Amino acid sequence: MPVPESIRRTWLDTEYRIRLSHGGYACIRCGQPLPAPLLAMLRREDEPWGYITAWNPASVRLPLATNRIRQRRLRDELRADHHRYFGGVGIGPLDWREPSLFVPGIKHSQLDALARRFGQLGVIRGAGVGPAELHELT
Repeated sequence: MPVPESIRRTWLDTEYRIRLSHGGYACIRCGQPLPAPLLAMLRREDEPWGYITAWNPASVRLPLATNRIRQRRLRDELRADHHRYFGGVGIGPLDWREPSLFVPGIKHSQLDALARRFGQLGVIRGAGVGPAELHELT
């Protein structure tokens, strides 16, 4: 089933923030390259990366406690697979917010499989200095 245009537009208009270790944050925007602080987290200049959440599968709002449990399970899976990750939050139109994770070094096939396991309809991903892209999983 295709993603409704309203959801796609929201994803494209969202600012995907990642907390930086020295304070502040860097933002991923669809169609734009990674900002320098995030590029510095990559081990190679062409390394793949992803931005993923376990919150609100299929864009259906779940209770806060349920979303927190789901996000903890996502972190546990990433850790078990020896992936590094950095916390962030997607901030969309109308003050919509969703905790998420920036995962440098994750292969796109792994990212997609993980997102599908957590019921997500899409992820943000890229490779090195290339532009961030919305990748729909439908």
